[in-house]
Amino acid sequence: MDPELEAFVPLLPQTDFTDPEATRRKVADMIAAQLPPDTTGLEIADRTVPGDPPVPVRIYRPQDAGAEAGAVVWLHGGGFVFGDLDTEHPWAARIAAGSGAVVISVGYRRAPEHRFPAALDDACAVLAWAAANAAELGIDPDRIAVGGHSAGAGLAAATALRARDRNGPRIRFQLLNQPALDDRQETWSQRNFTATPWHDRDRVGAAWAHYLGGQQATAYAAPARAADLAGLPAAHIGTAELDPLRDEGIEYGLRLLRAGVPVELHQWPGTFHGSQAILSAEVSQRQFAELTAALRRGLAG
Repeated sequence: MDPELEAFVPLLPQTDFTDPEATRRKVADMIAAQLPPDTTGLEIADRTVPGDPPVPVRIYRPQDAGAEAGAVVWLHGGGFVFGDLDTEHPWAARIAAGSGAVVISVGYRRAPEHRFPAALDDACAVLAWAAANAAELGIDPDRIAVGGHSAGAGLAAATALRARDRNGPRIRFQLLNQPALDDRQETWSQRNFTATPWHDRDRVGAAWAHYLGGQQATAYAAPARAADLAGLPAAHIGTAELDPLRDEGIEYGLRLLRAGVPVELHQWPGTFHGSQAILSAEVSQRQFAELTAALRRGLAG
């Protein structure tokens, strides 16, 4: 493990999937205790997207973005159970500032109160709204990406699959950071990483159990189950060495390549799931710079 990251491992809060409300409060308190991001140069607004039910979003617009900026529908992590617009605020603000893209952060419904496909329905509603209201939002409807971290990255991949299968809205790019893609937990990293920091095999299994609630997973729940990946948007996939999700992310990238989809795959040595949040570490700074640069490239032109 990267020594700068290892020093923080004892300080990480434990995610308890048996008590979602308590862990939501713990995560919120941890984020609130951190230094807030620098939002200079960003216009930030909360909106509500029409839906059934309506979906809250927070929009981050760089002041120099221009009249037809690229945009990303951004989906927070948290194992389908934790996280919200406030806990994602530091990450979403930094993505917008670093990439120059308009970030539409989505407050999707969470399990176990709202199981699949609630979160996916919310993500797709926001994508459709962004495309339909591009002129009002000051974004280019031909330069909209989907992206996220962990469960959010899995939702982004599922959104891309559904948009392809339903003939729109068009997605330019997928930014998938440490994506949760496969409920079957059969890869080498899933079978062997039983005591890794922050996220391990048991926690991954608990997250899927909350999200699916006993349903049989489809490709829209677990994108690794999709038989055909042809015609999907170009993707950047980031994986962490000591992460049970590592191998499913790498394999998904390889399958996209075999299907003719352009892919940039970056495996970060010495890192663990979510470790990029430790911003003082040099490797985390490189990860963040790579993610924002990938988004700029993916939305260019």
